[in-house]
Amino acid sequence: MSAYSTEQLREWDRRHVWHPFTQMQEWEQDQPLVIVRGEGSWLIDSDGNRYLDGVASMWTNVHGHCRHELNEALKIQVDRLEHSTLLGLAGEQSIILARRLAEITPQGLTRIFYSDNGSTAMEVAVKMAFQYQIHRGCPERTRFITFRHAYHGDTLGAVSVGGIEIYHATFKPLMFETIQVPAPYCYRCELGCDTPETCGMKCIDALDAVMREHAAVCAGLVIEPLLQGAGGMIVQPPGFLKRVRELCDSHGILMIADEVATGFGRTGRMFACDHEAVVPDIMALSKGIAAGYLPLAATVTNDEVYSAFLGDYARLKTFFHGHTFTGNPLACAVALKSLELFESDRLLEGLVPKIAYLAVRLAAYAGLPHVGEVRQCGMAAGVELVEDRATRRHYPWELKVGIRVCLAARRLGIFSRPLGNTIVVYPPLAVTMHELELLMDGLEQAIREVTGA
Repeated sequence: MSAYSTEQLREWDRRHVWHPFTQMQEWEQDQPLVIVRGEGSWLIDSDGNRYLDGVASMWTNVHGHCRHELNEALKIQVDRLEHSTLLGLAGEQSIILARRLAEITPQGLTRIFYSDNGSTAMEVAVKMAFQYQIHRGCPERTRFITFRHAYHGDTLGAVSVGGIEIYHATFKPLMFETIQVPAPYCYRCELGCDTPETCGMKCIDALDAVMREHAAVCAGLVIEPLLQGAGGMIVQPPGFLKRVRELCDSHGILMIADEVATGFGRTGRMFACDHEAVVPDIMALSKGIAAGYLPLAATVTNDEVYSAFLGDYARLKTFFHGHTFTGNPLACAVALKSLELFESDRLLEGLVPKIAYLAVRLAAYAGLPHVGEVRQCGMAAGVELVEDRATRRHYPWELKVGIRVCLAARRLGIFSRPLGNTIVVYPPLAVTMHELELLMDGLEQAIREVTGA
């Protein structure tokens, strides 16, 4: 346990820590949990209470907390080297990890540019695509095609290619302009759809029309493959991603896949793009890459994009971007051990019954009076709560229904965090079937309690 009392830690937290995506006036009036330990799928607070980690510690945890093999890999590396720059030097662990990533990412993605989180991975991807077009003699290609409801991070470049009004509207004066198109969201996509399949087709038609008009000035298209995470766990219909790839090819537009949330097993395969045999031109990776242990990200691309940056120093074709902790040896060592565990634990194979069980439980959730829709993509799901199911009228956001459900779940030993009024199901991939049952039982009970179902 901590050397300090819970009350002392809470007081210091109120005085000094500014929490992300949090209204601090309300936070300071609350009694927050102070997490001090983790075991497997469980978080343990300063009073010894245990909570099932229903969101994989912000969608990062893969093999569970404090996995022995990952701990040992970190300990071994920290006794050899904690950090050395990649500016002017090469690093053993970053080299080995880059080779391993080139082996498992979609074919042809062999060039790895390291950074340290999802936002920076996307920032790198956007800048890389932009500069690539300049080097290939197309300086007019400065625009990006983006999707509504998209989230790609919180740095300004990542915000610019996002599409969630509540997160991004404040910063509009600082953002560069993009060409935004509808994303498949059935009854919300404003195209008058009645099924996900119809919605997907109409969104593809809209995208094709935009590309026909604007392709000549577009540097790239940015997409979260299969699943828009922060937008509300919005699942794209089968075939949508493949058609987007085909349209990018037809119009000569780089496809940038944001696999920050979907990569490393979350969808049931190593990468979401694998489901439809799609190979993007640039792929952004983070979150699960280091199993939730340390900040690490990679922007992966092909030889064609990479080669456009080669030339005499005086020509200034260098990619002028970098981070202090790029390719950090500790993070890379843990990432390598994590990839070993994927194989030794047969983790992807073990997800099959868990994904099936989750589907059965979500189908039962769909019958609750205030559940408007359930959405699932592998081991990621969203349960959207509505005030009126018949009309799909949403609860006013001021009622904080999603937050209240998660607080009710916390009293049952479940930690979850909502996306508005969508309850997120996103446990560590190593969660056991028994723990998954506890998670789904607890969330259902909390939903019933708060909505009066």
